Amino acid sequence: MTKFSNVIVRKPGRSLANGITSAPELGQPIYERAIEEHDDYIAALKQCGVKVTELPALEEYPDSCFVEDPAVITRMGAIITNPGAGTRNGEKTAIEPTIREFFDDEHIRYIEEPGTLEGGDVMMVGDHFYVGRSARTNEEGIRQFIEILEGWGLEGSEVTLEKVLHLKTGVNYLEDGNMLVSGEFIDKPDFADYNKVVVPEEEAYGANCIWVNGTVIVPERYPTVLAAVQKLGYPTLVVDTSEYRKVDGGLSCLSLRF
Repeated sequence: MTKFSNVIVRKPGRSLANGITSAPELGQPIYERAIEEHDDYIAALKQCGVKVTELPALEEYPDSCFVEDPAVITRMGAIITNPGAGTRNGEKTAIEPTIREFFDDEHIRYIEEPGTLEGGDVMMVGDHFYVGRSARTNEEGIRQFIEILEGWGLEGSEVTLEKVLHLKTGVNYLEDGNMLVSGEFIDKPDFADYNKVVVPEEEAYGANCIWVNGTVIVPERYPTVLAAVQKLGYPTLVVDTSEYRKVDGGLSCLSLRF
């Protein structure tokens, strides 16, 4: 089973209000509240026994607090991605110096043009990585990613997305064979062998939970999800991410855990 020692996060900037969103009806994030939520998020992570490295805000990149997307970290090394969103592509350069604090040249690889890949489309299940083919992650990016994995003795497989932005928008692995699934992922054959906990449509956002060293962090205001995770026997922590939801972000997006 995975054991995390480190987590990287990045403080949101005031430019968060200009982040990419598919739900403008939710309104713009309130910066002060977003900072409070981020502080609570860090506190929850620390309760799970990890060391948290907090990077400064990057005002030039409104979505840069979502550090999961410009890099993927495996037990064998780190992969600097090539984000498919044009306004976010420069985040890969910004995250690299921090990645190099943890990994040397031999343990860092890159997704190169014309391949694109964002970490929100990557779900780790042991040594297997499911990769969502989305508007942000293309066929060539997935090919390169799996080639890198196989070079490290790991493996990966493609999952076609039909509706959601990122793979982990609707499916998240909680270890122990348990998986939260919603929407299009409920019946996907890729996940037939797992104990699937179905998240109702009205709480679909709540499917984006994260497992950290035995504890599951659950977004606030999703009681059905919280009850289901607790029924599985996991200790839980609840964190409000409502300001990040306004710009298509959730719990997994806000950190790199390794």
